[in-house]
Amino acid sequence: MKLKNILIVVKDIEKARQFYHDLFGLETVLDNNGNMILTEGLVLQDEKIWKGFLERNVISKSNSCELYFEEKDIEAFVRKLEECYPSIQYVNRLMTHSWGQKVIRFYDPDGNLIEVGTPMR
Repeated sequence: MKLKNILIVVKDIEKARQFYHDLFGLETVLDNNGNMILTEGLVLQDEKIWKGFLERNVISKSNSCELYFEEKDIEAFVRKLEECYPSIQYVNRLMTHSWGQKVIRFYDPDGNLIEVGTPMR
């Protein structure tokens, strides 16, 4: 068995697709009417479909998981984030952990937690 994809729930699938393309360069692999597979295995699913399957509400900013990306030039990424999405909500701005890794954490437009860090060697 292998892990195939990571699925996140979004209110506006096109807005989410643009967000992940703008910041992370993810491209659309398959657009299946409310389910969109992006490169790197990220799947966007329309909130209405997800609610229909679970019959429960989606909890935005639940802080129970995060999408983790690595970026060598994290300062350039932070500038890009601030230019493209100036009203983004931060969990923490760029900081350096005691082990030397630089990271930034923020929410995507749907409240999914994202961390971008420098590669750990």
